[in-house]
Amino acid sequence: NGWRDLMRSSLLFSSTSNQPTMFKLAAIASLIAGASAFAPAQQGASSTALKAFESELGAQPPLGFFDPLGLLEDADQERFDRLRYVEVKHGRICMLAFLGQIVTRAGIHLDGPIDLAGNTFDSFPNGIAAIIGPDAISQSAVAQIVFFVGTLELGVMKDSTNGAEPGEFPGDFRNGALDFGWDTFDEETKLAKRAIELNNGRAAMMGILGLMVHEKLNEIDMVADLPIIGALQ
Repeated sequence: NGWRDLMRSSLLFSSTSNQPTMFKLAAIASLIAGASAFAPAQQGASSTALKAFESELGAQPPLGFFDPLGLLEDADQERFDRLRYVEVKHGRICMLAFLGQIVTRAGIHLDGPIDLAGNTFDSFPNGIAAIIGPDAISQSAVAQIVFFVGTLELGVMKDSTNGAEPGEFPGDFRNGALDFGWDTFDEETKLAKRAIELNNGRAAMMGILGLMVHEKLNEIDMVADLPIIGALQ
């Protein structure tokens, strides 16, 4: 009954609100995610499977083991490793994205032209407007970015969960070639650094999502003056 009431209220919100569709969907998703955190936990085999991951890296204060959507119910180690790989990769991408937002909005851009027409890097807007919108870079430039990222995804940024040579952990992209001194650390230091990366990646995922939402708020004249970055004009 709780889920029926939730969905009924969500649909009512969608039909009566005048906000853009993206915000309707985001609100519905937030309601579902929030409700799932308070849903009764399944007992028996599911509980046993979950306990197997409660001591994994990342289950740390203040939340401890946190799986409100039940993604690890009845999961085995292979599925956990796959989800951890995805979490680490997305965290790394979002850390770069958030850093890129801070740097470019501070007025720091690469020198020289970005294309054969002579347009400079700072002649294009910051944030998502750089690839979507009337003043964005060309579609051929976007295609080059997609191709480059796809090449990294399929041929370079791989670990043992994606067919590469076995590494020490999910997200180990060294592939027997790169190291940067990792093997000089003891096991305790390695675990600490991996935990720091997980936490920073999680924070960056929330951070870049917040910046994306604020960029869309600007389109409906709800400009917010954010710390460090300022107003996302």
